[in-house]
Amino acid sequence: MTSFGFQIIAALVLGIAAGLIAVATGASAENKTALFVTLDTIGSSYVTILKAAVVPLIFTAIVASIANLRRVQNAARLAGQTLLWFAITAFIAVSIGIVLGLVIQPGARAGAGLETGDPYTVGTWWNFLLGLIPQNFLGLTVSAGQDPTGAISANVGFNILQVIVVAAAVGIAALKAGKKAEPFLAFTESLLKVIQRVLWWIIRIAPIGTFGLIGAAVVKYGWDKLTSLAWFAGAIYIGLALVLFVVYPILIKTHGLSIKQYFSGVWPAVQLAFVSRSSIGTLPLTERVTERNLGVPRAYASFAVPLGATTKMDGCAAIYPAIAAIFVAQFFDIQLNLVQYLLIIIVSVVGSAATAGTTGAVVMLTLTLSTLGLPLEGVGLLLAIDPILDMGRTAVNVAGQALVPTIVAKREGILDEELYNAPRNGLPFAEDLDDDSETEASDAGEPDATKEPVTAG
Repeated sequence: MTSFGFQIIAALVLGIAAGLIAVATGASAENKTALFVTLDTIGSSYVTILKAAVVPLIFTAIVASIANLRRVQNAARLAGQTLLWFAITAFIAVSIGIVLGLVIQPGARAGAGLETGDPYTVGTWWNFLLGLIPQNFLGLTVSAGQDPTGAISANVGFNILQVIVVAAAVGIAALKAGKKAEPFLAFTESLLKVIQRVLWWIIRIAPIGTFGLIGAAVVKYGWDKLTSLAWFAGAIYIGLALVLFVVYPILIKTHGLSIKQYFSGVWPAVQLAFVSRSSIGTLPLTERVTERNLGVPRAYASFAVPLGATTKMDGCAAIYPAIAAIFVAQFFDIQLNLVQYLLIIIVSVVGSAATAGTTGAVVMLTLTLSTLGLPLEGVGLLLAIDPILDMGRTAVNVAGQALVPTIVAKREGILDEELYNAPRNGLPFAEDLDDDSETEASDAGEPDATKEPVTAG
């Protein structure tokens, strides 16, 4: 069987080629040729399928992850260590972003004629706090609009922050209810397994989605849009590369683990994150590689990875807002002081939940700008190339979401190092099984934390 990684790479190459062919035949964001529409439809349909499973996935994953803490001894210690390392790695990432912003000075090098956009005011602390208050059970929202034909239509959406709050409250209440809640928790865990299986089928067709997404991106966000913001885009990707290929390997090595095994283990999830631009959509695969490739016990991984998918954003919530805020300040010729640089760090470390694991980091950027008192019109400067940047940002997010549980498990002595060091042989997992005939975790050679409690420390 051709490896998943090879399929993704092949889809990337073919997608770029198809996009270049579309451009050569006259396609553009305004001129929607048949090839461009086909590519765009394939890509957007794949993202739509991923998004359709976000609410049930997040609700069941959060409830089940909190419930799984009852199987872990010293659960509070594990949770504390996880949050601590989330903060440590976010601090390192945002510090790199600030240094790059000051050294490269992307705002001072912005191309002439760059126009500002309309103010974007969603990302404020007040709106963020209000957004935490659930409006209904699953944070669902309904808005009226018009379709291209002029007909009135209703659009159903959701507030992922409210979903997280509701799920966390339900999970904690179920733990407090004790034995009486066992049937509910068992049902939730079973439902999560069903949802994850469906999502795994969606992940299996990721190369098709990749082909359409990349092909359409070449047409929509061609190299011409990068010209005026080349220094900014370059600074972002340098920062992402430093975190992914320098900081993370140093952390892995200092904990006595193989850098090669970490990257070969986490790479399937990183690839999917790059093309899907969604930490939540990649969550099932991230959790899978964390357990089956990196050797993190299931009971702990099922808590740490979903938590990371909603709050651990080294790309979207650390590197990007730091460089972007400095870019906006430089573009508008505003001098930042030491307090404002400290505020960038604080917002990045504690405000990651505002990104909520979905595509894009505009909310986090506006949250940072409003905290610093910088012009919110600056957000419009960067929207044109945001999807291009978001691919790299999400890939780093997901890599970090698998890294922290691995480090914590190693520090607490619960990491299965035999599984971590197992040969991959070009397969997505250390022991790749056919999904339709997959058996229990223990048969796959992964640690099964449901058989006996995991002990931390």
